[in-house]
Amino acid sequence: MLNASPITLKDSDYRRLLAAIEHHDGTMADALDEELARAETVADDEFPPGIVSMHSRVTFEDIDTGSDTTVTLVYPQEANVAEMRISVLTPVGSALIGLATGGEIEWPLPSGGARRLRVKAVDAPAAD
Repeated sequence: MLNASPITLKDSDYRRLLAAIEHHDGTMADALDEELARAETVADDEFPPGIVSMHSRVTFEDIDTGSDTTVTLVYPQEANVAEMRISVLTPVGSALIGLATGGEIEWPLPSGGARRLRVKAVDAPAAD
């Protein structure tokens, strides 16, 4: 990712994401590992609203095109593109995790170049 500012994660998400990285390899697992390295963790019951966590419904803007997209951020085994459930191991998934509403990040495109994203809204996941 092309953003060095810290991100905020729930303790439980952080632990589960670390475990997920151990079971996946490749570029996307490495990218998520880089994101986790800059994470500040917060107890689940103290996690502030408006920050992207696992199972959040997120609306983000592609700053370059002005288009909005709404997705739910999920673990790899829960992904379903037709339902707009994107894996945290995708480029956009690892870019969004831990960002606050209004936060921006650039993420590299496989074909070269980068996209700039801005988080517009975050709906917290339902309580477990």
